[in-house]
Amino acid sequence: MGFGLIIVGDEILSGRRTDKHFPKVVELLSARGLQLAWAEYLGDDPQRITSTLKRIFAGDDVVFCCGGIGATPDDHTRQCAAAALGVPIMLHPQAKAKIEERFLDLAREAGKEADLSSPESQQRLKMGEFPEGAVIIPNPYNKIPGFTARGSGKGALHFVPGFPVMAWPMIEWVLDTHYPHLFHQIPWLEKFVVVYHAMESTLTPLMEAIEAEFQQVKVFSLPNVGDANTRRHIELGVKGEPAQVEAAFLKMTAGLDRLNTEYHTP
Repeated sequence: MGFGLIIVGDEILSGRRTDKHFPKVVELLSARGLQLAWAEYLGDDPQRITSTLKRIFAGDDVVFCCGGIGATPDDHTRQCAAAALGVPIMLHPQAKAKIEERFLDLAREAGKEADLSSPESQQRLKMGEFPEGAVIIPNPYNKIPGFTARGSGKGALHFVPGFPVMAWPMIEWVLDTHYPHLFHQIPWLEKFVVVYHAMESTLTPLMEAIEAEFQQVKVFSLPNVGDANTRRHIELGVKGEPAQVEAAFLKMTAGLDRLNTEYHTP
């Protein structure tokens, strides 16, 4: 099982909006001792969304899908989820109650009498149409829920709105409600140094030797070309099982010393 993230929306791919979900989801997972395994960005293309969801429903990953669950013509995620599962889309009774509750709240705030049979009210209920068998995700911001659906795999897809103010607390709720047994289960440590004016090709043999010796450690190298205020450098580090990371880090710094490389530990 891994954690995945899907961001849906033409506005992200066109650059009209900047995605904020990726760094936040990484933060939310990290705070619970979890890691994001993968992420995908999709435009508002029903065929592509459906095929992607169908593939994920057959797997074992826990996936958060942000965006496209509204009721305007460019929102396709709810319908695509149902198509991917091969089930009908239908008005969820709990979602209906929450949406009507929100509609009554808005009318009360405006000093008006709510008409739950009005075209506007009926259009709002479209946001509560989920794949058959879905379970709602509560929305503390405006009460209009998201939903969780499961396919043939062992994982689950959790669908939330594209608005960060709604999506982030909903993702937190899903994690804290359904996955606390996974929190901080895998010990993890990351250590790195900043190496100045070195070539990655020079450091590669050292990196390969460390990964060959320490099977539960990954080596990473993040070059920076530098600028007027920063010298050219590489962030060279190791991450993984804590005890092996400590040993691998000592081997790495010893190797850098043998290469007469200038470096410092941040």
